[in-house]
Amino acid sequence: MAIYILEDDPGVSDSLSVFLEQLGYDVTVFADAESFFRREPPKETDTVIVDLGLPGIKGTEAIRWINGLMTRPKVLAISGQPRNEIERQFHGTEVPVVLRKPLTEESLVPWL
Repeated sequence: MAIYILEDDPGVSDSLSVFLEQLGYDVTVFADAESFFRREPPKETDTVIVDLGLPGIKGTEAIRWINGLMTRPKVLAISGQPRNEIERQFHGTEVPVVLRKPLTEESLVPWL
């Protein structure tokens, strides 16, 4: 299984990438949704971790795109935003699993 990380904060993406690689996952990091969209879509067995606060195309739009794929990977959203703001962003659409920043091993690993 591959894990794709869409995260614009280099400190977060680097630490998350190193942690997941130590667990044995094949990890690819994207600083924005636009570069993620230019690659081959993830497989059904993959996981995509999406920061909701991405620059440019927002994380919610990236998740909508991923959910529109014929074979959908697992999606985990990450955010430090308040719950009501997250719910507002997903108004009218399916809300994925949302993990709160800062991430911990205990909060992330069970969802992989």
